[in-house]
Amino acid sequence: MRTRILWLVALVVIVAGAAGVWRYRAQNGTPVIQYKTSPAERKHIVARVTASGTLSALVTVQVGTQVSGRIQKLFADFNSTVTKGELVAKIDPQMFDAAVQQAQANYMSAKASVATAEATALNADRQYSRTKALRDENLAAQADLDTAEASVATSHAQVDAAKASLAQSLASLHQAQINLSYTNIVSPIDGVVISRSVDVGQTVAASLSAPTIFTIAQDLTKMQVDTNVAEGDVGRLQVGMKTYFTVDSFPGQRFLGKVRQIRNAATTTQNVVTYDAVIDVDNGDLKLRPGMTANVTVVYAERDKALTVPNAALRFRPPSSIAPPSASSAARDGTRRGRSSSSSGAGGDAVDSRTIWVLRGSDIRPASVKLGLSDGTVTEIVDGELTEGDPVVVDTLGGDSNAPASGGGGGGALRRLF
Repeated sequence: MRTRILWLVALVVIVAGAAGVWRYRAQNGTPVIQYKTSPAERKHIVARVTASGTLSALVTVQVGTQVSGRIQKLFADFNSTVTKGELVAKIDPQMFDAAVQQAQANYMSAKASVATAEATALNADRQYSRTKALRDENLAAQADLDTAEASVATSHAQVDAAKASLAQSLASLHQAQINLSYTNIVSPIDGVVISRSVDVGQTVAASLSAPTIFTIAQDLTKMQVDTNVAEGDVGRLQVGMKTYFTVDSFPGQRFLGKVRQIRNAATTTQNVVTYDAVIDVDNGDLKLRPGMTANVTVVYAERDKALTVPNAALRFRPPSSIAPPSASSAARDGTRRGRSSSSSGAGGDAVDSRTIWVLRGSDIRPASVKLGLSDGTVTEIVDGELTEGDPVVVDTLGGDSNAPASGGGGGGALRRLF
C-alpha cells in the first residue's frame, strides 16, 4: 500500500512539473504569428464616383387656375399629349358670366351719367353767358353772376367725376371679362400630361395660391438626372464628363448620360452635405419615366496595367510585440507623410505617401510607397519600394493577443514567423 501511494505522489509531482514548465514556456516564449499576404499585381483600375438621383423632364410646368370655381369639364388626362394653347380644362363660367353682365350694366350707367353731366354743364355755360350779358347792361345783380359762375364750375367738375366713374366701370368690365377667360384653362407648352390633380365636379379655390390641376412635361425624349453627390467627391467631377446609370425598372441595362451642370447650392441632410450634379439623358425610346431613381456612376480616371495592392494592406499595422523600433518609426513616419502630402496626382487625387509591409523571407519589412487611384478595393502604387509580385501583408492570424487591429481581406498564402 505504501508503495502505491509513493508512486501516485511521484506521478502527481511529475504532471504538475510538466504543466508548470509548459505554462512558463507559453508565457515567456516567442508567439507564433501567421500572416496573410497578397501579391502586388498589375491591373486595370477604374476610379469612380457613385451617387443616386431622380429622373425628371428638362422642363416641367404645373398648370393651375387663377380663379375659383367648380371643374365643369376636363379635356386631358394622364399621358395625354397636348399642344401650346390647347384647352385642357373648363371651370363653370356661370358666376363669371353674371359678373360680366353686371359690369356691362354699370358701364352703361356710367356712360349715361357722363351724358347727363355734360348736358348740365352745357346749360350752366349758357346760363352764365346770359347772366353776364345782363350784368354788363346793369340789368342783373352781381350776386346772380357769381351764382351762375359757381354753377358752371360745379357742373364741369361733375362731368369729370362722371368720366372717372365711367373709366372705373370700364376697368371693372375688363377685369370681369379676364376672369371669365380664366375659366378656360389652356396648356402653356407642348408636352405630355404626367399628372392630374382634380376631377370633374371638384371645386378649386385660388384665394391664396393657384391650385395645380395638371403637371405637364415638355419633352420626355430629353430628360435629366438630379444627383446628390457627396462633398468629398464633387471636386472630382467636371462638366462634360460621361456617365452611366441604372434604374430598378430595367435591371442590368445601362443608360448613358453627360454632366451638364454642377450646382453650387449645397443641401444638408442630417449633417451630410451634398451637391446637385445635373446629368443630361437621351430618352428617345421613352423607356425612362419621371421620378425613377437612378444609380449614377461617373468614371473620372482610369489606368491600364497599374501596379496595385489591396486596400487592406494600407490599413495593416504589425503586432506590437514583434515590430522592431525602426519598423514602428517607419510606420509612423509613413502615416505622417500621408497626412501631410499635398502634391497633385493624376485624376485630380492627391498623391498619398504611405508605409506598407512586405514579407521578406520569414520577416516583414516596411516599404514606403506613393498611392494613386483607388477603386475602393485596390489602390495604385505610383512610386516607392515595391515591385510586381512582392507579397504585401494584409492581415495577421493568431500569436499575439495585443496586436493592433489590421485590415482584413485579400488573398494569398499563409506565412509563419518564428
